[in-house]
Amino acid sequence: MDKVKVAIIGTGTISNEHIAAYQANPNVDLYAFCDLDEAKVKMMGEKYGVTRLYTDEETMLKELPEIDAVSVCVWNSNHMPCTIMALNYGKHVLCEKPMATSAEEARKMKEAADKAGKLLMIGFVRRYGNDTQIFMDFKNTDYFGEIYWAKAQYIRRNGNPGGWFGEKAKSGGGPLIDLGVHVIDLTRYMLGNPKPVSVYGATFQKLFDRRNLKTPKGYVSSSHTDHDICDVEDAATAMIRYDNGAVVQVEVSFSLNVEKESGIIELYGTKGGAKIDPELKLISEANGYMTDTTLKARTAMNMGVIFRNEINHYIDCIMNGTPCKSPAEDGITLMEILDAIFESACTGHEVIL
Repeated sequence: MDKVKVAIIGTGTISNEHIAAYQANPNVDLYAFCDLDEAKVKMMGEKYGVTRLYTDEETMLKELPEIDAVSVCVWNSNHMPCTIMALNYGKHVLCEKPMATSAEEARKMKEAADKAGKLLMIGFVRRYGNDTQIFMDFKNTDYFGEIYWAKAQYIRRNGNPGGWFGEKAKSGGGPLIDLGVHVIDLTRYMLGNPKPVSVYGATFQKLFDRRNLKTPKGYVSSSHTDHDICDVEDAATAMIRYDNGAVVQVEVSFSLNVEKESGIIELYGTKGGAKIDPELKLISEANGYMTDTTLKARTAMNMGVIFRNEINHYIDCIMNGTPCKSPAEDGITLMEILDAIFESACTGHEVIL
């Protein structure tokens, strides 16, 4: 194919990152938009110069059989039906994270991809960051030795985006499934994708979306209203144990009485460690002294760069058959972890996977 014809399904906030990355790729023809909200899809069409606009996914797929691939950027509970429909129509799919709202849904999505013989890639965008790539460069030369322990934070003080993010029927959960998915997947990827064997978790629903506060939020959903439902957890914590003996501690929140927001990743190995906050720092020892090393390179995550890297990889996989760095199998494993954390939070006991 000369160019990959791509359609966007769901034109909310995150779709802007996909669209910008597609427009920057010379091998892509940004072909069509689809969204339930007619006014929104028209506005996005005008903004990005796309004229094939739809409010029904199946109508779009029927009328535009020439579409090669889609990005699914809808709310979480629609990931499975939208993805499976696109796969059944013979399209490659990049599905935003989380893959689904449960591992059962995720398995059905992979089955549809296998049956269709099409690529199903999951939007684990942190895998495509320059911070991650530099970390992996050091890991692949055994700089860290055995990495046996990691900590991952994604803490917001007043950060429930509103809209569908706070409505469990659409989101599947709160900060755990929205933010935790990023850092849990990232640390697992950095550890070499080991298999999870047990999980202990807790969730808290105390502060809700803090709509009483006058302090503005840093990020607000495009579907936000003054009458949003908020029935998801405020915060969650978990310990995940993997089959290689490594343990990961996770802390995430939408609403928390904490001094400042943070997104710190720390990994500890037998030879050295690493910290991302947001720059990457290497921690080790040299000549009998403890050392902290900062690199003469841009090591902080850049949102535009990571989405461009992700989209470029997606197109490369489609055009050249390059092995996918964030396949459906990893999406299923992540959903198994999230399911287990929610189950553990309900029962108060460890969940064995």
